[in-house]
Amino acid sequence: MFFQQNQDTPQDTPQEVDFNPGILWEKLDSWLDGAVRILPNLLVGIVVFIIFYFIARLIRRMLEKRLEASGRANLGHVAGGFVKWIILIAGFLFAATIVMPTLSPGDLIAGLGVSSVAIGFAFQDILQNWLAGILILLRQPFEIGDQIVVNGFEGSVERIETRATIIRQYNHERVVIPNSDIYTNAVKVKTANKLIRSQYDIGIGYGDDMQEAVEVLRKAVKGLEGVSSEKDIDVLPWDLAASWVTIRVRWWTNSARANVVQVHARVMKAIKQALDEAKIDMPYETQVHLFHDQTEETDGDRNAQREGWPAPKEGNAPRPRAVVEREKKEKES
Repeated sequence: MFFQQNQDTPQDTPQEVDFNPGILWEKLDSWLDGAVRILPNLLVGIVVFIIFYFIARLIRRMLEKRLEASGRANLGHVAGGFVKWIILIAGFLFAATIVMPTLSPGDLIAGLGVSSVAIGFAFQDILQNWLAGILILLRQPFEIGDQIVVNGFEGSVERIETRATIIRQYNHERVVIPNSDIYTNAVKVKTANKLIRSQYDIGIGYGDDMQEAVEVLRKAVKGLEGVSSEKDIDVLPWDLAASWVTIRVRWWTNSARANVVQVHARVMKAIKQALDEAKIDMPYETQVHLFHDQTEETDGDRNAQREGWPAPKEGNAPRPRAVVEREKKEKES
């Protein structure tokens, strides 16, 4: 089959630069025609997206207020933002199908699925932290204001964001911990209960009356400001150490860190004053050094050698090895 070339079509001259303004104007005219044809759909798509935007804001505010009324404002903020973005994405897809009628929702969803996989690999850590933040807010292992210890950091929880949890340490330094670290590691919640137990070991001399010391310590701690009266104070003989008898004192206070520290200082002061008034000794560490010449006949025999070289209760002490060897030589000669 043969085609006849239009006489009006400009001919392309080989090895020459041809410039025809008519082709440019025709291209611009086709673009303008396409824009005019798609303009109504574009306006409707923009209006639809704006409607979805206001619906997303309204639902976010309603969700935030509902959760804030139940005392979970932080969850409302994170969940509200998530719902808002879901509605905005749905509105964008719907508006795109209006602007381009040839584009079906199925094609958009399929393309979005492939893109989601690629985005998931690229932003794996961000998505992991975001999901961990949602789970932390839903399960509530701790709340805003709780004092926690995680990964060696201790402080009060200021807020839980989509990516990280913000902790303010007791010296007012701020620590940003990724939510995935908190969700996968052990977390100590120090303010989970109203009361928390503290303890301290005190050493008294072996020559002091143990029972008297127990009563003195109990009386010193009981009734101090900040020490809870809801639970008993434990004063327990705990260890027979090398230089003293250890007595462990245990008491209960409010679990807030500031209260624990202040009460601990009061207890230390009260214990020192009470023991001084009762004339109960708090001895220093004592060490005994034994020196000997290692010349007895039993040296090296672990069944006969005596640790510390005390005088025997019965019989005579081992004689010097030099004397024994001299007597042996005299008998042999």
